[in-house]
Amino acid sequence: MKPPIVSSTEPITLIGGAKVAHSVLTEALRYAPKVVCADGGADTALSAGLTVEAVIGDMDSASAAAKTAYGAVLHPIAEQNSTDFDKCLRNIEAPAILGVGFLGDRVDHTLAVLHVLQKYRRPIVLLGADDLVFMVPDQVRFDAVLGQRVSLMPVTDSIVTSRGLKWEVTDAPMSMRDFIGSSNEATAQVVEVRATPGMAVIMPPEALGSVWAELTGGVPAR
Repeated sequence: MKPPIVSSTEPITLIGGAKVAHSVLTEALRYAPKVVCADGGADTALSAGLTVEAVIGDMDSASAAAKTAYGAVLHPIAEQNSTDFDKCLRNIEAPAILGVGFLGDRVDHTLAVLHVLQKYRRPIVLLGADDLVFMVPDQVRFDAVLGQRVSLMPVTDSIVTSRGLKWEVTDAPMSMRDFIGSSNEATAQVVEVRATPGMAVIMPPEALGSVWAELTGGVPAR
């Protein structure tokens, strides 16, 4: 097995090719100050004046200027059987990854991202201007605000139990074919979700602090 391209003892902010609001990038860097870019995400990093650990991908999206600026840390992977997001996750070793620039763009891109996300049993959070997304690692328990949106979306078939939601489920089979849990709401200050592999939780970006603390074991923001 090849060694990872990036090995870090600190969380990594992974920048994708979709548009990233300045406020979203700034928030991500508070939690994960080291940066890796997925192909075209290098242009976002360049515009923000960021130093990056690596640019990974098939290099069909990054501009010539970004390739020149980050030439020393370019890692082209030519194969077309996986997305740049997947290429990055395979080649980053870090305690947690906070992805920006992966949500809110084309629907097919978002679905491809979720397809990849469900394959990894690691702390990975995707942050956008309107949402954050993460996969349930067996069980999660996080602080919530009353009325806060907590959508349960089965990327693959999953058995789910929840506590602290308006519409509770207990050992419920959920799947994209039959039963999903969009637009559920927190009715308690602590929400618990237990699920077999394949369950995504989608919340407002304001939930990042509590979700990140739960998934990483309390890695603080800077």
